[in-house]
Amino acid sequence: MEPTPNSPQKPTPAFIGASWAALLIGATAFLIGLFNATMELNEKGYYFAVLMFGLFSAVSLQKTVRDRAEGIPTTSLYYGIAWVALLLSVALLGIGLWNAGSLSLSEKGFYGIGFAMSLFAAVAVQKNVRDLAAFRGDRAEDEVDAPSLVDRFMRATAEQRPPETQDPEHPAS
Repeated sequence: MEPTPNSPQKPTPAFIGASWAALLIGATAFLIGLFNATMELNEKGYYFAVLMFGLFSAVSLQKTVRDRAEGIPTTSLYYGIAWVALLLSVALLGIGLWNAGSLSLSEKGFYGIGFAMSLFAAVAVQKNVRDLAAFRGDRAEDEVDAPSLVDRFMRATAEQRPPETQDPEHPAS
């Protein structure tokens, strides 16, 4: 069967592995560099926070762009905030590295490349997760029907109670 343009395609194991490897290598290299750096603890915290902010904003923007492409409603406000957050994280890293007089150019380049690699890989990993879910026919976590979860929980707990403690108005099915 030939895939149609709208049918979900399963990502290859090679792409999934490469995406995860790039994310782990980029983020780990960045964090090892921070751990071994001779900068003050508050500077290390700044660069760590910028990395986490960048990863979150990149994934958030990717999800928003994909939602729009699939016709899932998203607000223009959130779409704009996602772009601003990503650009702001890149700018914060750039400004921090520009003003870091104690870092050599090679260290600045190391942090910049580790950051960029991590952002790109986070987007690829998020894409793979979503593509795999669509391929398997899984519903998105935010689309789970909460009442059905509550009903299943109530039935399961009612089945575990002894018969004399069961509520006669709500017998176990």
